[in-house]
Amino acid sequence: MSQVKYNRIILKISGEALAGDKGTGINPTVISHLAKEIKSVHDLGVEIGIVCGGGNMWRGETGAKLGMERAQADYMGMLATIMNGLALQDGLEKVGVPTRMQTSIEMRQIAEPYIRRRALRHLEKGRVVIFGGGTGNPYFSTDTTAALRAAEIGADVILMAKNGVDGVYSADPKTDPSATKFTELTQLDLISKNLKVMDRTASSLSMDTEIPLIVFNVNTQGNIKKVVLGENIGTVIRGNK
Repeated sequence: MSQVKYNRIILKISGEALAGDKGTGINPTVISHLAKEIKSVHDLGVEIGIVCGGGNMWRGETGAKLGMERAQADYMGMLATIMNGLALQDGLEKVGVPTRMQTSIEMRQIAEPYIRRRALRHLEKGRVVIFGGGTGNPYFSTDTTAALRAAEIGADVILMAKNGVDGVYSADPKTDPSATKFTELTQLDLISKNLKVMDRTASSLSMDTEIPLIVFNVNTQGNIKKVVLGENIGTVIRGNK
């Protein structure tokens, strides 16, 4: 464990990353790739909590714009994150990684309810804990969930796994060739520069807890392990300093 920089992590995987090139839905090839990548980190003895987004299936904000009641639309999005978590759990267990799925919305037939002390015990026993259902409340994103769970379990870092984007840029690098990549930022920079990395609630919480955030490309093989070992890839976002 001496070579490991971060001993307990929250890995935030966007719904888009789970969809891969398909753009929507769950891509089994991507799930298999992610499971192997996470296993390589788990084999180092790192304690891993995972928060999945749900944007590959449904976004509550989009539903609200289409005329749906916002809270109802957000609950649908929470269910999408649970479906993604179950798919990832299946992939991890197929490669021999012990897991537990916990949800903020109670559904005992498929997952445990989220209980902080139980989650900590699972991590200590070497199980990967997947946190589904967001915070359990409408109007809060899975970015906020990642920041909240990181604080609750005492994570050393939040790893934000992006689909094909290797960090934070001044503009969208896919559409703006003049976009420049940042190697290090603060949460205040995200807000002042209006950089669309995470929502302001998540940024404020991360700022208060001083838990660093690293944004990186999850599609590149070995990247999760490289970040955990302290290699300088992606963009590091710190609290106030």
